[in-house]
Amino acid sequence: MNETNGRDFVEVTGERLDLNSLISKVEDDGAGAITTFSGTTRDNFKGKKVIKLEYESYTPMAIKELKKICDQIRQKWDVIAIAISHRIGDVPVREASVLIAVSSAHRKESLEAVDYAINTLKATVPIWKKEWYEDGSVWKDNCEAC
Repeated sequence: MNETNGRDFVEVTGERLDLNSLISKVEDDGAGAITTFSGTTRDNFKGKKVIKLEYESYTPMAIKELKKICDQIRQKWDVIAIAISHRIGDVPVREASVLIAVSSAHRKESLEAVDYAINTLKATVPIWKKEWYEDGSVWKDNCEAC
């Protein structure tokens, strides 16, 4: 499911994410900066071998919250375009589970906006992560390094 609102694009999808495709959604002749974030599945966590991540979402609410993040970014920074894509389902090691791209005339705005977007997404968007290890799985909180 995806939605476009002016120059903002948000989606929650079961498909593999494509950074170049997301960048194309925020490209603009007036942009002096395009900042991106790619959150990928790593192969370990606290000494355990990670096989994959699995994501579930309440998709209609997730889309609403992602659009709210775009609105909040526009209130705080002068940006041109915003694109946020989150994958659900199984995400193997090395593949992206979340991509964010923001364009702006100058780098400071897009750098700060991307940082805000990922931190706010993890705190507010109803998407849940399960880590699969060689010896089992566990649902994870959406926090940094936990």
